[in-house]
Amino acid sequence: MIQSESMKITQNAIEVVSFDVEGTLVTTDFSYAIWFEMIPQRYAERWDLSFEEATRKIKWEYDSLGDQQIDWYDVQYWFTRFDLGKADIAMEGLQPRVKYYPETKSVLKKLDGVCKLSVASGSPRPFLKHLLRDTAHHFSSIFSSTSDFQQVKTTEFYKNMCRQLLVEPEQVVHVGDHLQFDCLEPASIGIRAYYLDREGKSGDPAAVRDLAQFAKIINGL
Repeated sequence: MIQSESMKITQNAIEVVSFDVEGTLVTTDFSYAIWFEMIPQRYAERWDLSFEEATRKIKWEYDSLGDQQIDWYDVQYWFTRFDLGKADIAMEGLQPRVKYYPETKSVLKKLDGVCKLSVASGSPRPFLKHLLRDTAHHFSSIFSSTSDFQQVKTTEFYKNMCRQLLVEPEQVVHVGDHLQFDCLEPASIGIRAYYLDREGKSGDPAAVRDLAQFAKIINGL
């Protein structure tokens, strides 16, 4: 069950506050630049195609695999599949495309020290290296479901995360922007999960609109 803001959460009950990354702490600009700009451009150059034609082919390949498959998240898998070389070197040039949401850094600073902060992300570690470059110092643990457990964010991923953190699911609060992976999956094992709906499109009254609202819930305000 997704938690509503009216629920009372005491600081003593919380051991870990867990954050998704893309769409939660940072925008999707960096990933978009990789998947839909850098890879199609390199593919076009490699196979002497127009950018538009390369983009159509690339999107078809992405869709044919699907985001339920672990390889879909592996940028080096695609670089190898398309014969594009080493992904890590290319990704470094896109570091300026990492954009934090306006409230992210202040919220992390506010909550750091109140309880342990953790990352529970589906993004692979090569992405997290760039996405969290300016904020990694706030987190006691960083988990990538795809890199660490070779799976999307299933209930088993959250169980493994809790085991490694030495906490019960009921001692964890998680927030993220994906209804299934960040809310339904963790909530099914007892984690208090909050759906981050920045645009308010879901119409869910229990959803939070930004991390500042989420931080107020954590602090019992």
